[in-house]
Amino acid sequence: MSKAAVPTLMAGSFVLLLAACGHRADLPMRATFGPDPVLPEPSGSFIPTIDIAPARGWPEGGEPIPAAGLSVTAFAAGLDHPRWLHVLPNGDVLVAETNAPPRPEDAKGIKGWVFRLVQKWAGAGVPSANRISLLRDGDGDGTAELRTAFLTGLNSPFGMALVGEDFYVANTDAVLRFPYADGATTIAAAGVKVADLPAGPINHHWTKNLVASPDGSRLYVTVGSNSNVGENGLEKEERRAAILEIDPATGRSRIVASGLRNPNGLDWEPRTGQLWTVVNERDEIGSDLVPDYLTAVEDGGFYGWPFSYWGRHVDPRVSPQSPELVARAIVPDYALGNHTAPLGLAFSRGGPLAKQYGDGAFIGLHGSWNRDPPSGYKVIFVPFADGRPSGPPVDILTGFLSDEGDAFGRPVGVAFDRSGALLVADDVGNTVWRVTREAETTSTDGAWQPSPAPRPQARAASPISSRISLR
Repeated sequence: MSKAAVPTLMAGSFVLLLAACGHRADLPMRATFGPDPVLPEPSGSFIPTIDIAPARGWPEGGEPIPAAGLSVTAFAAGLDHPRWLHVLPNGDVLVAETNAPPRPEDAKGIKGWVFRLVQKWAGAGVPSANRISLLRDGDGDGTAELRTAFLTGLNSPFGMALVGEDFYVANTDAVLRFPYADGATTIAAAGVKVADLPAGPINHHWTKNLVASPDGSRLYVTVGSNSNVGENGLEKEERRAAILEIDPATGRSRIVASGLRNPNGLDWEPRTGQLWTVVNERDEIGSDLVPDYLTAVEDGGFYGWPFSYWGRHVDPRVSPQSPELVARAIVPDYALGNHTAPLGLAFSRGGPLAKQYGDGAFIGLHGSWNRDPPSGYKVIFVPFADGRPSGPPVDILTGFLSDEGDAFGRPVGVAFDRSGALLVADDVGNTVWRVTREAETTSTDGAWQPSPAPRPQARAASPISSRISLR
């Protein structure tokens, strides 16, 4: 055995020892999904449950398993940690190849060492490419034949939005604006800062997602917490665990919704115009708590973190408590399982998947580290009716875990291409997958067009408080 292999073996043995001390789930997964999940008593311990799916990547010829009636192919492979997707009006697909920035204060001590090890084993220990790449499927065969560096020199980029000729990027520390011309394959111009975002030497949840309001007058940005349950001090949580509304004309911002530990995916429900998000909840109180969730975003709403979860269930680890905030904590709309790590969110809007999945939300579940056995590691569909969740989830794309528990891939962002097929960013498999109906014949002229929520155009003057619809 080489000397270089010894630390890795010792680290692996230590993690296995930690895993043996954790709490194994008692609840079946079906009990942790939907509007009324089972919530047992917390199972606290000095050593948290650790069950890591080591990142392996796909074997030659390997691919995820689609649901019956669907097929999956690689739209683009050989990417560098692809996390988030945005489809331009001409059909070009933008993919953020990105990872965490340096966070020197976020990984100190024994807990920090374990955190770094978890990140490395899960495939998140690689340096960030800090790049947005453009993928173009010019002949409409479902595979991108052109790949260019669309934007480089970014700082852990994630969310993207196009408003008229303004292209917005959410770096980990700021929203930037760039000029965009239809059909451009690269942007050379320097970005203009629109607004700062919470970051700093801890920056525990570094991903900042971004969507524009339907009229383009406001931007909505997700900012995750700087801790699990406020253990770094609530002064480190200013403007965090929240969704911010930004006026791109002035850079002014306000908190739209708070108490959301780590919101990621954002999308407008097409029937009601309501903004929805998916949220990663807290860890380290057992494999059977706390359910991550999908919820409508209420203007001025508070969702519990860190003081409580799933409404008014008080987290005993948080001190001092805030009974006033707990009393008004909103119960989320739909549980997505314990520790499943939902990231991507895209509402269906017609196209080739509409026959089976015409009304509802596609969600990328990145997968757990704090649950035994693992959860997530798949793409699901949550059916809707009249603008609300209406039934149990349906597996759309599975097979990301091997029989031995290794991760071939991990789904992150989801979006629809110009033909209406579902695109899935896989940051361990370094691939963007394309899911559509079996035996689909794709028109090379892009004749079919999805019916999205209105694409943002020029900015319109309006009060900063009026852009988000209420439940």
